[in-house]
Amino acid sequence: MADTFSHGRRAFATSLHFSRSTLLGENQHDHHGGKHTGSNCGGNIPRYRSHRDGRNGFGRKLEIEQLSDRLRIVSHIQFYDDIPVARCWTELTNISESEVGIEYVSSFALAGITKEQGAEVMEDAYLHVPHNSWKSEFQWRRHSLAELGLTPMSEQGFSMKSLSYSNTGTWAAKEFLPMGMFETARHAHFLFWQIESHASWHWEVGDIASQLYLHLSGPTERENQWWKSLKPGESFESIAAVVGACSEGAQGAFGHLNAYRRTIRREHFDNRRLPVIFNDYMNCLMGDPTTAKLLPLIDKAAAAGADYFVIDAGWYDNGPWWAGVGEWLPAKGRFPGGIEEPLNYIREKGMEPGLWLEIERMGINCRLAAEWPDECFFLRHGKRVVDHDSLQLDFRHPKVIQHANQVVERVVEQYGCSFIKMDYNIEIGPGTEVEADSFGDGLLGHQRAYKAWLAAIFQKYPDLVIENCSSGGMRMTYGLMDLHTTSSTTDNQNYLMNARISINSGSVVCPEQAGVWAYPLMDATEESVIMNMVSAMSWRIYLSGQMQTMDGVRLELIREAVEVYKSYRERIPEAELLWPLGLCRHDSAWGAFALKWGDEILLSVWRFESEEDSIRIPLDCDLGRVSPMDAQCLYPKERPVDVTWHNDCGELSITLPQQKMARIFRLR
Repeated sequence: MADTFSHGRRAFATSLHFSRSTLLGENQHDHHGGKHTGSNCGGNIPRYRSHRDGRNGFGRKLEIEQLSDRLRIVSHIQFYDDIPVARCWTELTNISESEVGIEYVSSFALAGITKEQGAEVMEDAYLHVPHNSWKSEFQWRRHSLAELGLTPMSEQGFSMKSLSYSNTGTWAAKEFLPMGMFETARHAHFLFWQIESHASWHWEVGDIASQLYLHLSGPTERENQWWKSLKPGESFESIAAVVGACSEGAQGAFGHLNAYRRTIRREHFDNRRLPVIFNDYMNCLMGDPTTAKLLPLIDKAAAAGADYFVIDAGWYDNGPWWAGVGEWLPAKGRFPGGIEEPLNYIREKGMEPGLWLEIERMGINCRLAAEWPDECFFLRHGKRVVDHDSLQLDFRHPKVIQHANQVVERVVEQYGCSFIKMDYNIEIGPGTEVEADSFGDGLLGHQRAYKAWLAAIFQKYPDLVIENCSSGGMRMTYGLMDLHTTSSTTDNQNYLMNARISINSGSVVCPEQAGVWAYPLMDATEESVIMNMVSAMSWRIYLSGQMQTMDGVRLELIREAVEVYKSYRERIPEAELLWPLGLCRHDSAWGAFALKWGDEILLSVWRFESEEDSIRIPLDCDLGRVSPMDAQCLYPKERPVDVTWHNDCGELSITLPQQKMARIFRLR
């Protein structure tokens, strides 16, 4: 097993406990504290029954079946050819004659992640945790286990401490991303993972029997108010988690995850062509579109080279609209000639039109909210759950599905839109009691029903592009991004912070799926326009800003950036990702990100508030060892800066003579 998992490198010697489950009324026979350890998984220690070892289109697939008194437990382990990761999930079936209540089930459970060293590695074993928040996405932090409070002080080699991270509610990434990495510095080994949930999840690292363990799961009762009752013969399948191992450091781990993501996501032309999107929201109309405001923006977006033009929030109401949304009908006061007028004008200018929706939310003042039964909404303790003047629709209810289908049908077939920005701006909490054993069970049911609806929409409209947005990156997980082709990375309006966030985005989402804003301000300097564009040119360009005021040199800089981007954008889905200076922090003085194809590197460099005007960028590759590298400033072409390639050490010296500058270089 270990050989298969690490592709022969034995990166981690492991003891794989295929499933950890805790059942209602079951003895948790362990001095466990808050840990999910010591469970019997169905009344007694599960015993091996059989296994299936085969292959499918992805690679090797193992299914290990175990039996306990009350459960059949099948651990699914899907390997991927040439990618050192495994996708794991657990299937539980009640084989008894009475109901079985599940409080916890792991998707992946591994003991002995430092088996050769035991648990006495607290000072040189590190946990990498991806902090995430609104306008502050993708902020990884590395701490030793000892710094986090897991120390080998107990004379028994055991503690009550676990390093656990959870999310409860509908924003899966509001505080942390459902990801992590474990590093043993002594052996340079990395274990990395992502949980494929877009709602509640839990993972923990702790010690047991003088070993360290890792448990990954979807929702739990203790952390997430999830509990599930299985009737005789019923089955439950856990949220899937992906785990990998490597010895190439964090950058290697991110590379393997991106290779996996590219393998499992839905095939669509949007991830090959990478069309440029103009959206009228950020630092632009900010939710106040009208025909008069849109027409000059459409002209400028077309002139800049955009492929799509998306009318964002506000198109459905004449005044303050937050508490009244839900019907998604155009506001006549905003569009005297109908919304078809600006949509048709977008097409006349050679672009595809799009609209903003928030299909899971209904405002408390919406007419439909008073007409629909309570069961269409999330309920707790008999009352509708209200958040930010909004109700959460439950996609298990047929009336909700019918309504959502009609809205999308109108937007696509009547208005002729080929792009939907699907936003989600509320956090509704642990779930709903409707048709559920627990609040968390209701949330998981809705979560799976919504994704099934989304898959059906894509099947009905195979050319439709639907952006995944949730106040920026609050649902940035492959619980959704395996279906969506593009995503919003942040709502941050500060172009310096937007750049720092964009540099880190490739650790979480493939660059060809990461939508990064380029939104020059009305009084933008030429260098700030350049940095805005550089920050988006390795990902998906989301143009915005006060384009209607742009002319002369600033507009030409935008046009040039789009033209340069189009010269290589279709190669981005094949690129290897490099972070020569590591991931960015909120206060990083410099930033660097590179895309690599064979013997060519596209290197973007940012100077933020650094007092130094020069930096040496280490490019950890062998490209320059054979022959000298040719480094050219690709954008902006007519504003080159001093660059020198150091063949002896594989470094590039770059001088950016003033703060808040950025450039893109092509190295061959």
